[in-house]
Amino acid sequence: MKRIQPFRFRYTGSLAKLFMMACLITVNQLYAQTVIEKIVQEETKNSQLQILAHELFDGIGPRLVGTPQMKKANDWAVEKYASWGISARNEQWGEWKGWERGITHIDMLSPRVKSLEGTQLSWSPSTKGKAVKAGIVIIPDLADSIAFANWLPNVKGKFVMISMNQPTGRPDDNWQQFATAASFDKLKKERAEQTEAWRKRLSKTGYSSRMLPIILEKAGAVGILTNGWSNGWGVDKIFNAYTSKVPTVDIALEDYGSLYRLVESGSNPIISIETSSKDLGTVPNFNTIAEIKGTEKPDEYVMLSAHFDSWDAGQGATDNGTGTLTMMEAMRILKLVYPNPKRTILVGHWGSEEQGLNGSRAFVEDHPEVVNKLQALFNQDNGTGRIVNIS
Repeated sequence: MKRIQPFRFRYTGSLAKLFMMACLITVNQLYAQTVIEKIVQEETKNSQLQILAHELFDGIGPRLVGTPQMKKANDWAVEKYASWGISARNEQWGEWKGWERGITHIDMLSPRVKSLEGTQLSWSPSTKGKAVKAGIVIIPDLADSIAFANWLPNVKGKFVMISMNQPTGRPDDNWQQFATAASFDKLKKERAEQTEAWRKRLSKTGYSSRMLPIILEKAGAVGILTNGWSNGWGVDKIFNAYTSKVPTVDIALEDYGSLYRLVESGSNPIISIETSSKDLGTVPNFNTIAEIKGTEKPDEYVMLSAHFDSWDAGQGATDNGTGTLTMMEAMRILKLVYPNPKRTILVGHWGSEEQGLNGSRAFVEDHPEVVNKLQALFNQDNGTGRIVNIS
């Protein structure tokens, strides 16, 4: 399959200067400085980024492919472009599993009562309007897949923990700041050994990380408990569930560790989980495309792009709402200060990048005329970190 190979900008200056090169492609050098000065002035004195961020991140929220929020974001972008006098449209690239997040409520009932911090994974099944109460088991360290198959009936009617219990909840830079060199080295060594031991423990089940939840579900587990710690202060990565009937939930590090230790010590904790997500069947999904038509070479293209979709446990700001808004703001300013470019300027807000570049791949297949006459493509997906290089 053909793929657009983008120029990925990583730059230390302002947004306006970041896309100076895009402007220079469409104007002669004599006129370029005036246009650039207007771009810098508009972005310095009249930036719309905070307004756009509030509307998208706070008002609409995360944009998981297949959710109503993703479609709402597509429509919002089209309307926003129209308000700037820019032609925009939603192009269907395919279909995906429709799903809408609901409330996740997790409580420990025994040996003490405590509400736990956690959330169901994307596309996780719900508990169908009622709380599920059960004990917990941990994937044991067994000899091989045969031993695991013999143990498997033990998961019936239980929640199953399938993630390693992290030895610390502090990020490494905090250890470097406050620990002695010897204690930090000891932590890193023990954590590496523990991580490798856990990897081997799971591999001896005979199943991949994708298949293991499915096997546990088929064996009668009432839910899967994970912890996807991202090595920061209490922050977990919430990706997708593989179960089709029982919930898969991420338990935050502190609570996951507490439950893990209670199970290990034989305290037999009982928890209750209620999730209210909705399965919406198969739904159409879209890229949002906006265009400023070229006046002299309309069939040659300069393209700005960023993926619009996100995972849905956060607001999808750094991955990749910031890139999305950068491209929208660039188009707004170009339309204002340089409304009649020589070449056509396009922006692509791609859907389902997180699941395998689906939206951008579909655009390449659907628009060979753009690919064949593409002069440059600027893609941003670096989050909010300092931009340090162009690739």
